[in-house]
Amino acid sequence: MWFKNLQIYRLPANWDMTAERLEEQLAKKPFHPCGSQDMESRGWLSPLGNEVLVHAVGGQWLVCLGFEHRLLPSAVVKQEADERAEEMAEQQGYKLGRKQLKDLREQVTQELLPRAFTRRRRMFAWIDPVSGWLVVDAASQSKAEDMLEQLRHTLDSFPLTLLRTERSPMSAMADWLAGGEAPDGFTIDQDCELRSVAEDKAAVRYARHPLEGDDVKGHLEAGKLPTRLALTFDDRISFVLTEKLEIKRLDFLDIVRDQVGEADKDDAEALFNAEFALMTGELAHLLPAVVAALGGELSAEAVVPAGITGELPRLQSDKPATVAADDPPF
Repeated sequence: MWFKNLQIYRLPANWDMTAERLEEQLAKKPFHPCGSQDMESRGWLSPLGNEVLVHAVGGQWLVCLGFEHRLLPSAVVKQEADERAEEMAEQQGYKLGRKQLKDLREQVTQELLPRAFTRRRRMFAWIDPVSGWLVVDAASQSKAEDMLEQLRHTLDSFPLTLLRTERSPMSAMADWLAGGEAPDGFTIDQDCELRSVAEDKAAVRYARHPLEGDDVKGHLEAGKLPTRLALTFDDRISFVLTEKLEIKRLDFLDIVRDQVGEADKDDAEALFNAEFALMTGELAHLLPAVVAALGGELSAEAVVPAGITGELPRLQSDKPATVAADDPPF
């Protein structure tokens, strides 16, 4: 149980939810497989595969949202509908109109849905009710919105805000690179992405490349700003910090993983619990350190609520405007 990416949110200090109450409310919307005419189904699953929907270890909670999607490509529907339309046109002596074609495609969709393959996936969220963290293991804010939306529909009350800091990650990362020094407890690694603030949005990426050279500083002086920067915290966790205050490519180093112990590896539940306890313990140190490195949290009045009807506020686009074909994946 090791998260790969962190989308970070804040719960209020007065959030009075208990694990028992959360369990009761999640149980109202359990996961069910897709029905014969459903394109998608989602609901709450047990993180450990038993009957418990809120897995609690040491006061930390883990919840799991399950998804099932039917795989019915639109191209397949269109091909089948077009073939039927041609047969009908030959029989009738004239082509089908726009509305008839639309109705035919809907009919084909309904006929093919029960035979379509399904694909399942899971998404996890860690809740720290004491420190007020809610962290979704998702690669982007838009993907994390699926979890937030389901929580909003499930819980009686779910006050949530985006984590916002006094300094923007982009500004702070630029200073760290320009000065060649990371904040206390952190070291700068060898991956970075710089993007121009001009209209062309030109971007350059460094992978496994020293970042203290003049070329990086030259890009900064030319107006490019860092959108991603690889860091290591306390020689225990490596990760990539993004301009949207996301943590990606999270990797708990051997010094952490070795603490699980050999004895736990023979018991799946014990191993799961040990990894979850270690992970949350390490993240409980990492998150405040990241916030402190960015000047601390904004006051409650300045924080943006985490809405779910649209995309969460963003500082920049996810993708650089120009990426060479031989650029390594970041």
